[in-house]
This record gives sequence, structure tokens and C-alpha cells, in this order.
Amino acid sequence: MASRLLAKTGDESRVSMREVAAAAGVTPPAIYLHFADKAELMVAVCQREFGAFDRFVEAAIASIEDPVERLRERGRAYVRFGIEHPEQYRILFMDRTMPLPMPAMDAATGFGHLVANVEEAIASGGLAPGDPLVMSSGLWAVVHGITSLTIAVPGFPVVGLETLVEHLLDVQLRGLRSAG
Repeated sequence: MASRLLAKTGDESRVSMREVAAAAGVTPPAIYLHFADKAELMVAVCQREFGAFDRFVEAAIASIEDPVERLRERGRAYVRFGIEHPEQYRILFMDRTMPLPMPAMDAATGFGHLVANVEEAIASGGLAPGDPLVMSSGLWAVVHGITSLTIAVPGFPVVGLETLVEHLLDVQLRGLRSAG
């Protein structure tokens, strides 16, 4: 219910515990038996959404054999998901009161899949040898930056989102091909 309300309103501040309880057909105190407060409820919603995010990205790259091209499409898919789910993205990655969500760092999801993709690209010779964790962190920072700015700053990017995404992925991947 909270997921639907969040998606419907497009704004976490417009979703109340009382509305979640009403949508679920329970009293507000019943919600507090499961969640200490609204922040905890929003984290639970977004952890579930993070699974959807991971499935979305993995589906987008599933048919791509070349590991470097898979990294490029992974970046595109990351941005697409964030733009299509801005409130969930804000809670997961832009709310300074929330710690970095552990699903983002889990080896079996999200960032772990990115690191594995980078390792495969290095092993194939598509990327220069280097620390996969550092390389993955840089790639993540690029797509996170684009996504966050697009969500937070009306009118960004002035050159068009697709143009900027392609440019920055080209620059980043070109650098990772030649860096050692």
C-alpha cells in the first residue's frame, strides 16, 4: 500500500502513516506494530523497490554478451529507473538521514552485479586492469550524479538527458579502457 501511495503522490512528504493504514484497511496503530515510524516504513518500501531496480537493470542487460557494452546499458538502465521512480530513488540514495542501504552493497544485487560486470570486462580485455571496486564506484558515481541532478534540478540537463548520459558513459568507459 505504501508503495502505491508513494508512486501515486510522487512525493514522500505527501504519504502519511494514517493514509497507509487506511489503504491497508487497518488502524494507524497497527502500522506501528510493524514499523517504528514513517522513515522505517519508507526504507522498507524502497528496499523492496531496490529489488525491482536490480531486476530492471539486469533485464535490460540480459541479452548483451559484450561486458563493456553491458556496462554501458547498465548505466542507461540505472538512470532510466531513477527517473521513472524518483521518490524511491530519493529515499534510497538522496536522503542524508538514511544510511547507505545494504541491498545496494550486497554482492548478489545492485552494486555487486556492477562489480561483477567490471571484473568480467577486465578479464575479457575490454577494460584495462585495475581495482574493480574503484572502477565500479566511479561508474556508479557518474550515473548517480546524472540521475540525482535530473531529479533534483528542474531543467537539468540542458543538453538533454540521453545526450549527457551517452557522453559521460563514453568518457568514463574510454578512460577505463586505457587506465591502469
